[in-house]
Amino acid sequence: MRAVMPNRIPLTIAVATVAALAAMPAQAEAAPPPTVAVTGEATISVPPDLARIEAGVTTDAKTAREASDANNAAMGKVLLALKSAGIAEKDYQTSRLSLQPQYANQNRPGPNVLTGYRATNRVTVKLRDILKVASVIDAVTAAGANDIGGIHFMVSNASKLLDDARTQAIADARRKAEIYAKAAGVTLGAPLSISEEGSPGPVMYRRAAAPMAADVAIAPGEETLSVTVGVSWAIKEGP
Repeated sequence: MRAVMPNRIPLTIAVATVAALAAMPAQAEAAPPPTVAVTGEATISVPPDLARIEAGVTTDAKTAREASDANNAAMGKVLLALKSAGIAEKDYQTSRLSLQPQYANQNRPGPNVLTGYRATNRVTVKLRDILKVASVIDAVTAAGANDIGGIHFMVSNASKLLDDARTQAIADARRKAEIYAKAAGVTLGAPLSISEEGSPGPVMYRRAAAPMAADVAIAPGEETLSVTVGVSWAIKEGP
């Protein structure tokens, strides 16, 4: 007579059901807490103490050699003017060097007509004393520079100043979060996440492609450093 094996399927189902029920509280505990998310902002305005300008020479000639030679000679005078103005060699660097053919502007079909060549040489100059901006521009212009502009004003200790702005931005975020919490009838808890959403950039002035007049006036103004932070705060019931 063959022995009858007991049916274990109900036991298996029962064990799986118990395991699923046991897991439910853990899943409920893993649910994210209620939060309020706000942004905090802070700005600091300070006078710049660094400047960067672009100075160069653009030369047109009939041949590539003539354009290149004339440009090299003129640019040599500009570099000498920078040195005479007390600018260290480490503080200026070639930023553009080009030699391009020039063609006549034709309104009729047909091949382009070569009219000459244009040579361009430009350097970026870092000025550690912004009071020298006007005098340096005057000096290089007098030396033959006809491509001046791209003036940037910057703050050398921006990182330290931004630390103060970050503290203010967090305080601004807390102020806003407390307003929302009070209006909703809840209590503000601890911050759950903090992220910085903004970063400062240098102030840029319009670039002038034509030569500037002597004794040019420069107004550095103030640099505005700004920080925006996103903060998520836990909230709990009750006052």
